[in-house]
Amino acid sequence: MVNRMILANLAARPVRTVLSVTAVAVEMVLIILVVGLTHGMVQESGQRTAGVGAEILVQPQGSSFLMGLSGTPLPVALADRIAEVAGVKAVAPVATHVSSDGGVTVIYGIDPERFDAVSGGFRFLEGRRMEAADEILVDDIHARARNLHAGQTVEMLNESFRLAGIVEHGKGARIFMRIETLQERLGAPGKASMFFVKVTELAQTGRVLGELRSLLPNYQLRDMQEFLSLMTASNIPGLNNFITVMIALAVSIGLLVIFITMYSTIVERTREIGILKSIGASNRYIVGIVLRETAFLTVLGIGAGIGLSFLLRRLTLVVFPTLPILITPGWMLRAGLIALAASFLGSFYPAFRASKLDAIQAIAYE
Repeated sequence: MVNRMILANLAARPVRTVLSVTAVAVEMVLIILVVGLTHGMVQESGQRTAGVGAEILVQPQGSSFLMGLSGTPLPVALADRIAEVAGVKAVAPVATHVSSDGGVTVIYGIDPERFDAVSGGFRFLEGRRMEAADEILVDDIHARARNLHAGQTVEMLNESFRLAGIVEHGKGARIFMRIETLQERLGAPGKASMFFVKVTELAQTGRVLGELRSLLPNYQLRDMQEFLSLMTASNIPGLNNFITVMIALAVSIGLLVIFITMYSTIVERTREIGILKSIGASNRYIVGIVLRETAFLTVLGIGAGIGLSFLLRRLTLVVFPTLPILITPGWMLRAGLIALAASFLGSFYPAFRASKLDAIQAIAYE
């Protein structure tokens, strides 16, 4: 009986119902996509770094674990000392730089032979290895986002480079150039941002890491598992605050719309509430009707929001292939609970007001 009455009320006011469901859906989309984008970018960056194939990462002391933010303070000659440690198979010095040309992209300056020794080499989808100083490589995702093909001329760092080849993504950066070329552009000859270290046997990683820490006490060394454990949104300064602000904004939208919807519904249905109370409906019963209607609207909005989030993620990947969005069941559940809590909070006062209406006055309400 109550459910039929609620459904009839929602059907009688389709515009308001659609707006309420849309508000909850927007709330869900904001939470899911903002969290998904931030977590996706961090996770994807960590996976690409691990995809290089090294077991140990050497960086300057106190440097950020975010690639491209540490400058180039390491002498490349240090790679020879690291290579002399027993159990080290290969060392690849890498200079990094964050380019903002058309978007934020990390560039690796590499020694192709040394980088191949650590990573096992690139898988070329187009073109060939870079040979000249003015040649670069890009991965397939970057190439698809910019509509690039091998042999084209690419403007970067205020200069023109020839695109020698397109490689499969997953090995560190999206753009690669010779380390000497990037060093020259950065004004840091003979310097690197980090070293990727490959060990001869995986079981020796702990021992090699210990020896390297003794050899390089003033440097920051991590095995790749430790590095990946740090690649979370909570470890990036300010990112959690950004997520919190965006969630608060989304909650405010949902709460406000639900409040307005339910308040106006109570005003319009004052006489109906008066009739219900006159035939014995309790205050708890009236509150229950309002909250049940709120729950129904919210559940519809949650479902629409989840579906819209997946649709927008697909569209985003088509338009912006370099923006990974990670949608997880855990955050879908959290977003749903947040939306539900916000909706009930928004409907609390209208429900309370409805329960306190005087039956005689409500029936006489025009």
